[in-house]
Amino acid sequence: MLSVLTRSFRVPELRKKLLFTLGVIVLFRLGQILPTPGVDVVAVQECVGTVRGGLADMVQLFSGGAMLKLSVFALGIMPYITAGIIMQLLAVVVPRLEALRKEGSSGQAKITQYTRYLTVGLAVLYATTDVALARSGQLMSSCRRPLLLDDGLFPVVVIVVTMVAGTSAVMWLGELITERGIGNGMSILMFTQVVAVFPSYMTTVFQMSPFGFALIVAAAVPMVAAVVFMEQAQRRIPVQYAKRMVGRRMYGGTATYIPLKVNQAGIVPVIFTSSILYLPTLVAPFLGEPVGGWITRNLTTGAHPLYMSAYFLLIVGFAYFYVSITFNPAEIADNIKRYNGFVPGLRPGKPTAGYLAYVLSRLTAPGAAYLGVLALLPLVAFALLRDPNSAQNFPFGGTSVMIMVGVGLETVKQIEAQLQQRNYEGFLRK
Repeated sequence: MLSVLTRSFRVPELRKKLLFTLGVIVLFRLGQILPTPGVDVVAVQECVGTVRGGLADMVQLFSGGAMLKLSVFALGIMPYITAGIIMQLLAVVVPRLEALRKEGSSGQAKITQYTRYLTVGLAVLYATTDVALARSGQLMSSCRRPLLLDDGLFPVVVIVVTMVAGTSAVMWLGELITERGIGNGMSILMFTQVVAVFPSYMTTVFQMSPFGFALIVAAAVPMVAAVVFMEQAQRRIPVQYAKRMVGRRMYGGTATYIPLKVNQAGIVPVIFTSSILYLPTLVAPFLGEPVGGWITRNLTTGAHPLYMSAYFLLIVGFAYFYVSITFNPAEIADNIKRYNGFVPGLRPGKPTAGYLAYVLSRLTAPGAAYLGVLALLPLVAFALLRDPNSAQNFPFGGTSVMIMVGVGLETVKQIEAQLQQRNYEGFLRK
């Protein structure tokens, strides 16, 4: 990886893209540190270090430590990620969106525009909720000082508008990285958010449990290796294309394959499940003592067996659901048949679609189990150590490791591909 980065800086065009990406990352982190007008910075700095566990740590992870600080980029990229997931789900049930998805680049551009509008709407919802919790004192319940300098209507509206504008700016920065930089912009920004809170997580775990810190360091290398192995694992379905004459030219006669990843769903099931389990934490205070107290004791603590079971089952279930709506075996089989292709030993059309569905279901089982085990690993480890508070701050949790490893591998692959294009020697040597 270091050799790839070293060679990339020797190519002027790649060096320009890398420096542009680094500049956008610096600007993004500056926006996450910059406080929103109307926020008591001193009170936030005093209180944010006392918040631990559950919802707070999940929020800190996905916002790079910005949401609890009420900064300009407090919402980070979460509204955009949520909007993208919602648009993928709607494309299955809304015929218009499905038709746009099949139109190619023009249809994808319209879907991207709809995703932007939905992102702004979700940003308004998230910002309003965040400011309302800060105004009522529920954002950081351990804090006894007001987080806002003035809780009047106009100052609150200014804070909400600033956060929504910051989300729009983050979305624009991500698209700039995709167009002019290296890698997928939103993935790079998500990687930046996770890495930004990583040192503080390590420090917190060390302060809470030195033995837990040593265990994390010892388990880090094999865990990252396992994640790399599972993220790269795939089943290749061979496809052959028959020769066909078009005019006076012969086309086809080639052999290729369809790569089916073991973890076809990626990080989406973990993110979606974390959002679902976030809802009981929100509604528990409004349900009273019998129901709300039971929810608080059983569904908001990572060390409780019921929470672990719900977490694992939701991840597995949503992994199957997400794979089923993002990979259509019948559509793939029709495309293969349209270009005179076939899977060896299978007839084109429905038999091929059935075979692809069978292979995909067999692959999704270990992929979903892998996601569930990886997400539960920190909870189980610290529950056995009887240190559930550190479990919430476990930096090598499933979400953080998958984001760091997945985005890192994909970015290095793109750099290597561009290096190969510039260093390709061809068949003739001088």
